[in-house]
Amino acid sequence: MKLVLSLLLVTAFLSSCRKDKVGFQATPYNLEIPSHFPKMNIPSDNPLTVEGVELGRLLFYEKKLSGDNTISCGSCHFAENSFSDSRQFSVGIDGIAGNRQSMALINMGWEDFFFWDGRAATLEQQILEPVPNPIEMHQSWKDAVKKLNLDMAYRNRFFRAFGEEGIDSIKVSKAIAQFIRTMVSGESKFDVMYKYENGLPLSQADLAIFQTIDVEEWAGYDLFKSLNGADCFHCHNGPLMQVKKFSNNGLDATFTDLGRGHVTGNQNDNGKFKVPTLRNISLSGPYMHDGRFTTLDEVIEHYSSGIKMSPTIDPLIEFAGQGGVQLDSQEKYLLKKFLLTLTDYNFINNPKFKDPH
Repeated sequence: MKLVLSLLLVTAFLSSCRKDKVGFQATPYNLEIPSHFPKMNIPSDNPLTVEGVELGRLLFYEKKLSGDNTISCGSCHFAENSFSDSRQFSVGIDGIAGNRQSMALINMGWEDFFFWDGRAATLEQQILEPVPNPIEMHQSWKDAVKKLNLDMAYRNRFFRAFGEEGIDSIKVSKAIAQFIRTMVSGESKFDVMYKYENGLPLSQADLAIFQTIDVEEWAGYDLFKSLNGADCFHCHNGPLMQVKKFSNNGLDATFTDLGRGHVTGNQNDNGKFKVPTLRNISLSGPYMHDGRFTTLDEVIEHYSSGIKMSPTIDPLIEFAGQGGVQLDSQEKYLLKKFLLTLTDYNFINNPKFKDPH
């Protein structure tokens, strides 16, 4: 009897000492979508959570993801530049410059393909590329994950974000993707103009902004949409100010960078690049896939008189044969006035997007 009692006591003691697995349910993130925007299609295998978004923000600015701990995603995507790079080409940890301009990270949750050449089909897939890229962060994912695993705070954050132990590259990309999807911009002057034009309700804040829109900005908007004016509307329209397509916009007669053609192998795609959003265009220069234009004035002049013909020129550039739409100085001025209405200062100054370290 004493032996049985002893065994029962030992069993009870060991049971009380055993560490049970603790579960954790992440908190759903309430993403506020502007009333005039389409629905964002969020992947079912990567829903937004409070814990995931905050982890993603930390990782976006985490320099441990680079081989020598000197750069992060935020080192090439600056808030003041609408999360793009003011340099023509970003420079990696080995001092090597790329050959394409860093795209602005703005309203990425509505994109269907990523990079200038569209080689990534999802935001998660795109995020996986810069870390091992030898001219960017130049570090294997194995080594990057090892660094994160040495940090108990990160281990805890990953557990809370994904409800299970362990860190890997897929979870890193998912967390950063969650954060980037929250980077929504929809509070510019243009947004008020768009809502007014389409008969959508204006808030009190909208009405205050509406009073500041001048006749030149409205004239520039009309010119922007006019087939016989600036003719920009074919590639840039709607609340996102972007058409989801690849286009050869007449930069070159012959191509040193095949763009989409390099991905597809189809010569009909040569010289075509992803059409970017025009939101915050005044902040995101230099412009084009290779950052060849420093100012908006240069961009406007390109479409006015600098179009070069080639076999894959976008047929919607209707005045390509005469070099462009041939705007006069007043029209160029008005068009620029409108383009400046696309600037959203609330977006670039949002504390939720800043470096938390």
